[in-house]
Amino acid sequence: MPRQPRIDLPAVAQHVVQRGNDRRPCFFQPTDQRRYLEELRDITRRVGCSVHAYVLMTNHVHLLLTPFESGQVGAVMQALGRRYVRYVNDRYHRTGTLWEGRYKACLVDTETYLLRCYRYIELNPVRVAMTRGPEDCPWSSYAANALGADNRLLQPHAAYLALGDNPAARQHAYRALVAQALAPDELELIRLRLQRQHALGSDRFRAAIEAQLSRRAGPAKIGRPRKHNATTAGPQGEHTRGSAL
Repeated sequence: MPRQPRIDLPAVAQHVVQRGNDRRPCFFQPTDQRRYLEELRDITRRVGCSVHAYVLMTNHVHLLLTPFESGQVGAVMQALGRRYVRYVNDRYHRTGTLWEGRYKACLVDTETYLLRCYRYIELNPVRVAMTRGPEDCPWSSYAANALGADNRLLQPHAAYLALGDNPAARQHAYRALVAQALAPDELELIRLRLQRQHALGSDRFRAAIEAQLSRRAGPAKIGRPRKHNATTAGPQGEHTRGSAL
């Protein structure tokens, strides 16, 4: 059975993760991270996609992107994969795949989860005890978003810009936001939605996506079984739980 197209809408942010094959490293020296970010900047500017937040871990990457048009996130990840894998294979005299299958992505609701995804991404090195604080990771967007470091790759999302009337105010507000650790249930929800590639946000957000795309964008609703009459019941009169939208 062919795979369904990704849930993808223009001007709606996506949280993207791509992992190294068998969870193996995909970055080996600092020059590799620099090369990846250079390629990402070039490709997103050419294809048409804004980068709001990122972190490069040893064996995976997290990105927060907003495409101008449908299909642009896929185009970015495809071109980035080709360029970076070619670079790694040439530099380290290796062959074969580097990434673990297809990247995973989920649409993110601006009103409820956009800034939480910023925090989730930039706090990743802290959660795995790679660094003591997010400012200690040189391969994330935290230094730009929280401390004002120059970063030509990033284009702030409107939700971030709304944190303050000027850069200093926004950075101060963002630092305070990041200092508030995400609750365990929030972390689990972000991970689950990303793993299953379901929309991350309110019921209204998911319903709007489903109406626009005519497909399910979240987990199937579970409720009381529908009553069936004799003509609609299963072979043994069995009832099924609520079906997908």
